[in-house]
Amino acid sequence: MRYCYGVDIGGTGIKIGLFDAAGELIRKWEIPTRKTGNGKDILRDVADFIEGKNNEEGIKHDDVIGIGMALPGPVRDDGYILEIPNIGLGSFNIEEEMAGMTGYKVRAGNDANVAALGEQWRGNGKDYKNMVLVTLGTGVGGGVIHNGKILAGSNGAGGEIGHLPVNPRETDICGCGKRGCLEQYASATGIVRLARKALKDNPKGTRLSEADEITAKLVFDLAKQGDLLALKIVDEACRNLGYALAMVAQVVDPEAFIIGGGVSKAGEILINHVKKHYAPNVMNSLKDKVFALATLGNDAGIYGCARLILS
Repeated sequence: MRYCYGVDIGGTGIKIGLFDAAGELIRKWEIPTRKTGNGKDILRDVADFIEGKNNEEGIKHDDVIGIGMALPGPVRDDGYILEIPNIGLGSFNIEEEMAGMTGYKVRAGNDANVAALGEQWRGNGKDYKNMVLVTLGTGVGGGVIHNGKILAGSNGAGGEIGHLPVNPRETDICGCGKRGCLEQYASATGIVRLARKALKDNPKGTRLSEADEITAKLVFDLAKQGDLLALKIVDEACRNLGYALAMVAQVVDPEAFIIGGGVSKAGEILINHVKKHYAPNVMNSLKDKVFALATLGNDAGIYGCARLILS
């Protein structure tokens, strides 16, 4: 039997999955992200972990096809990574470095792009060779799949839809240094920001004013219950997201938009509001797109990593 490993490196934890050659997930684990040694300790930890699991599982070295890796930053097609400050890695070829440590074939990509590949392979995008994954969490991420492959761009930074400009009149500064980015409206933190602003102008007649802590989940829950201010906030967030996805569609013309991340747990209210604001902003030939919720959750990255090796 032959195997591969999928390794999804995050800012605090590293998800590792063991897959068989057919792409079935056998085991999965998580280890801490150790950022010492200019980030190189991350690679050593992963290499040592895989060697240990091979011994535990009775897997011979020649039975491992390779290791797929996802990183929270740009990765070029040749495996060269630019600086990734949040994990301390950068300016070297991670595929060559990891292959040297382990003796395995290594393929690497940006985490959002790789998650999109996983969702297209084994998730709710499996019926579509051309799709866009949108992740709505603390920020807004994205990945574009074209003809079954990642559309990564020249530096591996393709699909960064969270920083599409959607409001030129915005005065607050986004974390990227610009103003009016999609992330300021459609992420979990963006929705909270919208809610706090709305409460300043409309403090009465909404259950949001009774909350000890405002969260994106609370906003959507109250919107489902008919709270008018919550509905207004949801509509504003989805208006900006629908508009941004319309711009994406005009460029890549996907079959489907798959929406994941923590905010996607809101379900159909999110999908319906996004579709409402998407349709008026695209040409007629682009209106008939599928909008669906992602299904792999936090495992999308390790599935995509496995697909990098098994494709």
